[in-house]
Amino acid sequence: MNSILIGKIVNVHGIKGEVKIYPYTDDINNLAKTKIIYLDEGLSCKYDISCRIQKGMLLVKINGIDTVEQAEKLRNRYVYVSRDSLKELDEDTYYIEDLLGFEVVDMKNNHVGILKYIFNTGANDVYEVQTDENKTVYLPAIKDVIKKVDIENGKIYVEIMKGLI
Repeated sequence: MNSILIGKIVNVHGIKGEVKIYPYTDDINNLAKTKIIYLDEGLSCKYDISCRIQKGMLLVKINGIDTVEQAEKLRNRYVYVSRDSLKELDEDTYYIEDLLGFEVVDMKNNHVGILKYIFNTGANDVYEVQTDENKTVYLPAIKDVIKKVDIENGKIYVEIMKGLI
């Protein structure tokens, strides 16, 4: 079974063992329908859950975790789900995990660097790209900059606007 990273437990919520999960996706409503999570990439630590959304976070009640102390032990753990349990994404929408490590090239196919990390600023995602010179370049994930994602060949084509690099 193939897993996908969907978030990280960042805090406890309340006194009955609920945890707050910071989601690594824009499609939080789809995640709220999740009934099973895993707390390791190998999908061996399986937990049944119930879930709701509050202020952009997932509030999750994990079956068998009933106290604040038990929930606290899960803080900073990464949360995975089976890829099969997620719905098909819309066109031009990707899971972050699927893009990391892609080669970033300009529209003339010149190497810019490797995508190392994606984070959200509130307005849009930002792609952190490491160049061959070991410098970090930040590219906003907007249509004016990210022109094409080639999943099959592991490339992201970008238009470098003046002042970005």
